[in-house]
Amino acid sequence: MPIQVLMPALSPTMEKGNLAKWLKKEGEQIKSGDVIAEIETDKATMEVEATDEGTLGKILIPEGTADVAVNTPIATILADGESAADLAKAPAPAAKAAESAPPAAAKAEAPAPKAAPAPQAVAEPDPEVPAGTEMVTQTIREALRDAMAEEMRRDADVFVMGEEVAEYQGAYKVTQGLLQEFGAKRVIDTPITEHGFAGVGVGAAMTGLKPIVEFMTFNFAMQAIDQIINSAAKTLYMSGGQMGCSIVFRGPNGAAARVAAQHSQDYSSWYSNIPGLKVVAPFSAADYKGLLKAAIRDPNPVIFLENEVLYGHTGEVPKLDDFVIPIGKARIVRSGSHVTIISWSNGMTYALKAADELAKEGIEAEVIDLRTLRPMDTETIVNSVKKTGRAVTVEEGWAQSGVGAEIAARIMENAFDYLDAPVTRVSGKDVPMPYAANLEKLALPSAAEVVEAAKAVCYR
Repeated sequence: MPIQVLMPALSPTMEKGNLAKWLKKEGEQIKSGDVIAEIETDKATMEVEATDEGTLGKILIPEGTADVAVNTPIATILADGESAADLAKAPAPAAKAAESAPPAAAKAEAPAPKAAPAPQAVAEPDPEVPAGTEMVTQTIREALRDAMAEEMRRDADVFVMGEEVAEYQGAYKVTQGLLQEFGAKRVIDTPITEHGFAGVGVGAAMTGLKPIVEFMTFNFAMQAIDQIINSAAKTLYMSGGQMGCSIVFRGPNGAAARVAAQHSQDYSSWYSNIPGLKVVAPFSAADYKGLLKAAIRDPNPVIFLENEVLYGHTGEVPKLDDFVIPIGKARIVRSGSHVTIISWSNGMTYALKAADELAKEGIEAEVIDLRTLRPMDTETIVNSVKKTGRAVTVEEGWAQSGVGAEIAARIMENAFDYLDAPVTRVSGKDVPMPYAANLEKLALPSAAEVVEAAKAVCYR
């Protein structure tokens, strides 16, 4: 009887996932262990391996299908001696399959009804992108991969190291394809010892190489904090400028989804406190690519804070031979005149949703994506606040000693006389991240909280 391949679960709590890509076609021979498809959630990408030998008889769920329920039959494998006529003998798909959403292409044919349009604010164009440039749509993980690949082609001193970056193609598939192109000497799987491989990376950087060190999460980078701060960040100063350290430490930072307190901390304020480090925390796919390329070229150690929830998000990336965004420059994503909302990384999700809601009530918010936390673009923040007279900061990290507190202090120092209301902060709640989904949601900021804060400073 034909064998059904079921939608696997990436974790015990996973209920649905997206069938991103089929790597085998109908009619192809399959051996046990062959990777036949890729599935993804908002957290990670996973390879589906065949557990039996035979022929891929029929693909039941087309690639691009979203929200495929766990244990839904996605394909049928024919054993030796079986033919297409035997497909009818396969068990009928479970009712769960009906919960799966159609592929993205099908969605485009029948768009959902749109709500009444809110007043639109025009975003400022990124000055680094020439007018008329062709744009390509990419996920953030693809933008990161392309940035690393381009820099590795450009400079033979650049290499990648970290847990599962090579053979497994990256825990989140960010390094997918790099091992095949550049080989094991430049894409290096390390043992599970962050202190050890971070130190190896720092030493390599001090000899003139340009390592990209991936942490599976910045929570694990606490094991390597001595190497990052005492060795990478301080050596240039302590050597009187004689010894540099061109290295990028990158990986997911902050909350993901139900991974609890030890995998959910936001380290933005920790690293942005350290002289000698540059700290980058982008939001859009284009910024992820352009800023990672800049980080790899920078002669200083750079902390590149990614966000696990954003990896699968798509955005337009300029199709340029060398798209590089300078570190230290914020971007006005949405122009407005009533209140300035300042955020970075996944905090921009709340900021932009809040700006849409505020516009419906006649409040036009100017939204600033910091992109870089150290050095911070104080000038852009201050100029915006001088225009609006009000400011709200948004971050997923904790309020005490947070980045929002630093922004508020700089506004007080440079634009106090322009303020019509106190600077207000929206942040994660002062508690270790809960595991339960309902409590996790309460521990994080929300667009509603940003709306409330913006209305408060506008006295509405």
